[in-house]
Amino acid sequence: MESLDGTDWDVLIVGTGLSQSLLATALSRSGKKILHIDKNDYYGGSEAAFSLQEAEGWSRSVAKDGSSSTTFANVSIHQPEGSETDLTKLLSSRAYSLSLSPQLIYTRSRILPILVSSKVHRQLEFLAVGAWWVYTPGNSAEKLSGNSSQSRSGTAVGHGALNKVPSGREDIFAAQDLDMKAKRSLIKFLRFIGEYEEQGEVWEAHSQAPFSTFLSEQFRIPVALHASLLALTLSSLDADHTTTEFALPRIARHLRSIGSLGPGFGSVIPKWGGLSEVCQVGCRAGAVGGAVYVLGNGLAGPVIDEHPSDGATTETATSSDHLMVVLKDGESVKTRWIAGSRTPQPTEPQICSKSITIVSSSIEALFPPIAEGAPKPAGAVVFFPSGSLVPPDEEDAAPTLSSVYVFVHSSDTGECPANQSILYASVALAGDKAVNLLDKAVQSLLSSVNAQPQPAILWSLRYEQRSQLTQRSQLTQRQENLASTRTASLDQQILVFPPTSLDLAFDDSVLDQVKGVWRTIVGDEGGDFMVFEDREGAGADDEGGEL
Repeated sequence: MESLDGTDWDVLIVGTGLSQSLLATALSRSGKKILHIDKNDYYGGSEAAFSLQEAEGWSRSVAKDGSSSTTFANVSIHQPEGSETDLTKLLSSRAYSLSLSPQLIYTRSRILPILVSSKVHRQLEFLAVGAWWVYTPGNSAEKLSGNSSQSRSGTAVGHGALNKVPSGREDIFAAQDLDMKAKRSLIKFLRFIGEYEEQGEVWEAHSQAPFSTFLSEQFRIPVALHASLLALTLSSLDADHTTTEFALPRIARHLRSIGSLGPGFGSVIPKWGGLSEVCQVGCRAGAVGGAVYVLGNGLAGPVIDEHPSDGATTETATSSDHLMVVLKDGESVKTRWIAGSRTPQPTEPQICSKSITIVSSSIEALFPPIAEGAPKPAGAVVFFPSGSLVPPDEEDAAPTLSSVYVFVHSSDTGECPANQSILYASVALAGDKAVNLLDKAVQSLLSSVNAQPQPAILWSLRYEQRSQLTQRSQLTQRQENLASTRTASLDQQILVFPPTSLDLAFDDSVLDQVKGVWRTIVGDEGGDFMVFEDREGAGADDEGGEL
């Protein structure tokens, strides 16, 4: 492409992660001159999806960056040795699309209507997440099911069992391993959670109490059933260290979402590579709107105010002032606004260890039909409560409080070939202990499903992902403070998103952050956020454009 040196832009978007890509969509009808760059040679940032070859290149890149990379670290790839058969071998690299940050999207999430109103939904396909499962180790499994060789899910028990989490009253009443007292307690809790906000007298005094204590004291729910409810919170801690205030809105989110887009399921996943697909589509919309895209070229030098003035305030500095930016290739550009993500700082980061495992089985037992008239599920969630992966005689003096989640994606997602599956495992720990827990979770899952031949691990990727401990975004604080605290022009014109969330479900606050940046750039004349009419002369398949 032609040189960028000396060019003038209205907006410079740095990075092609989810927030920046949604911003590109929001600005695609603004008529502004936009340059969208990324230091990486791929789209998606922390939400990227890779083929096998791309994953290997990414692994080498992270290792080369070393301590300078504070988002990902300790990346390693493992492929078991041994002879391959036609049934247990990897196919071509491009047959896989592996997501670095897989997340569920609840059907009541605000991002789904946003994707529709902005017309980019035409380039996306969403698939249902079906059953949720809880792993129970050998002795516990026998107590729950009353049968050491069969759990209520129908999956065979190796060293443990996978028990299906009831998704509603019908599942609870149909469960043969629950006595009537337990069923009544669960039904009472479901009735409460449906309108818990209006029943503050029941839970507010317990808001900071352990969720397990609340379940036992307020609803007399047996301890053996706490894990099933905890699984729905997607909490990284056990029930004794997850507060009631944290748990209730997340369980309500799960249960209220069921049936919103179809019978029996409450969450979906984007096909072909998770949130990476949303990033790609957002950038395509930006390209159709005239944005220029440059990969492999990020920021290099400091941002310089072209019109500095001592003590400049909002009253004297406007968005017409230019900032000069030096790119990594040595070229410099001018822009009125810069929008990008804040890199996680090495001080007090929140660290999540993850693994991506390709297995030689479709694991059909984990994808039972959801409900009559429901779509075929392409995703499942398996929850390993804290302590379930460590036999009592192996527990150390300081056992981990962290739980492990495994998202199981079938080949219907387009992420792997037929007759294979992808296991995305995560735990809120770092180091060797985290690696051991992830490995045990994958092995325990495979040994607990009734699949013949026994599923084999074909390939795995392990890595750590880092973010900030606070859930409050730097951007939100800035937007709230603008009305009362005037800052210099340079600060005003650099708009910062927080690091990628480590949450396992999409957080709607991302939309608030994107809307805040968009509104700051376009002002009050920007119209409604992400509400677009069809482009004149554009067909249903043209809105996303090409990159």
